[in-house]
Amino acid sequence: MSAEDLKSFIRDVPDFPKVGIMFKDITPLLRNPVALEKTMRLLAEPFHNEGITCVAAIESRGFIFGSCVARILNCGFVPIRKPGKLPWTKRRYEYELEYGTDVLEIHNDAVDATDRVLIVDDVLATGGTMGAAAALVSDLGAHVSGIATVIELAFLDGRRKLTGDAKFHTLLTY
Repeated sequence: MSAEDLKSFIRDVPDFPKVGIMFKDITPLLRNPVALEKTMRLLAEPFHNEGITCVAAIESRGFIFGSCVARILNCGFVPIRKPGKLPWTKRRYEYELEYGTDVLEIHNDAVDATDRVLIVDDVLATGGTMGAAAALVSDLGAHVSGIATVIELAFLDGRRKLTGDAKFHTLLTY
């Protein structure tokens, strides 16, 4: 099964979460064990020799992929969460959305200057959330070595919000 074959496991849901949006639903992919395993391996593949010390993933669907990729790469996992979900001292990053702002948080001791981090999420859309996650990791002194997503919505040009020298890898582009 190739990355392109995985498209058959992505369901289009029109007008969700609001009219005019074509939502890319990953739940059929998650339900199929062969497609799910292939997705995890393909996400991890370009980073096997990059010295990744931990995978950070964005709540909540990113956790599904990020934790499995961390296991494949034999490294630790760091959750990046919405506000109020982390129990320890944390750093927060507020970022702009099309219509307002949002916030992500990470524990202050989650990563440090010795870490080479791969950030994983299900979708790169406008880039605001991924840019915020990368800023949090960088603010703690770690190097963002890579960014991996299952889907990139290229027409939204989210890559423009990603800065630095991180290797970008996506499996499916729409």
